[in-house]
Amino acid sequence: MSALPKLAPSSMTLADFMDWPGDGSGLRHELVDGEIRAMAPASITHGIIQANLARLLGNHLRGSGCMVVVAPGVIPRVRASFNMRVPDLAVTCAPNQPAQGALPDPILVIEILWPSNESETRENVWAYATIPTLREILLIRSTEIAAELLRRAPDGTWPGSPETLVAPDALVLDSVDFRCPLAEFYAETHLAG
Repeated sequence: MSALPKLAPSSMTLADFMDWPGDGSGLRHELVDGEIRAMAPASITHGIIQANLARLLGNHLRGSGCMVVVAPGVIPRVRASFNMRVPDLAVTCAPNQPAQGALPDPILVIEILWPSNESETRENVWAYATIPTLREILLIRSTEIAAELLRRAPDGTWPGSPETLVAPDALVLDSVDFRCPLAEFYAETHLAG
C-alpha cells in the first residue's frame, strides 16, 4: 500500500472519496470501511486474463442491454457510506448514465485472484454479496486454470462454499446466459496449453 498525502483524511466517507483527487501516485484506490486502499498495477498475466474476460463477455452481451465494465466502483450494502470496492470486472443491465461514479445494480462481479492480494480480494467478495442485485461472483485464478463461482440461490442466500472449476470445465454464468470453456480466459498467457 502506498503512503497517502497529509491531505487525505485517515477515515473517509463515500462522498469524500468520490470528491478526493487521489494521491498523485497514479494508482487506483478503493474505499474499505472508510480507509483508502491503494491497488497495485496488475501483472501481465492478470491483465491478459482481464482483457480476455472483457472481450468474451462484451461480445456476448453486445445488443443485450447489459454491459461489462472494467474496474468499476461498486458500493456494497453494508456500510455503504464508507465503502466503494473495485472488482476487476462487473456486469450491469442498468442504463449507462453520464457522470456516474459507481456501477449501478451489478448482476455479476469478477475478481482475478493473485497470491499477494488474495486475502483482500476474498474480503471484498463478502462485501459484494451484500449487493441485492448481484447474482454471481466469479473468482478466476491467475496462477493456474481454475475458478470459483458463487451463485445466489432463488431465495436470496449464498452457498456455503463456491463451485470449483478447472480445465477442461466449461464456465456457465446464469446471470448473463454465458457458457465458455474456462481455458478460453487464459488464451495468450503462459498457462495456455
